Amino acid sequence: MFRRTRAERDFREAQRAGQALLAMHTEWPLPDAPGPETTAPDFLPPDFRAPVRRDVSGFMMRWDRPLVIDGDVHQCHCGAYRNWIVFNMRDDSVWLRCPAGHETKEPRLDTAWYNRNSGPVDRFHPTLEEGLRHLGH
Repeated sequence: MFRRTRAERDFREAQRAGQALLAMHTEWPLPDAPGPETTAPDFLPPDFRAPVRRDVSGFMMRWDRPLVIDGDVHQCHCGAYRNWIVFNMRDDSVWLRCPAGHETKEPRLDTAWYNRNSGPVDRFHPTLEEGLRHLGH
């Protein structure tokens, strides 16, 4: 009998503590609420936030080794089969660029493949040319 009473008392105390914690945060505006401040006060200021996917045209990475797709080494019509630049565009298409500058859409690759094989984003470039220069093309 006493064990059940103690358990019920502990449960009610935990409920009160949770309600008090929720009541402390009711003054924070909701993200969809209109007003000048739409984020929680401890969220990063806009200058420190990384761009989200809808803010950039796409991502790019180097692929120096031969690109094997479905068991075959992918080769450009100019004969290049390594040192690719792989682009993952906003519409989830994947494009390849050979060292000679030929670009082709590769339907056998997708965003999931790109995300599995790319590392973390280390910098953002305002133009395609600056990104290619950074990657050595």
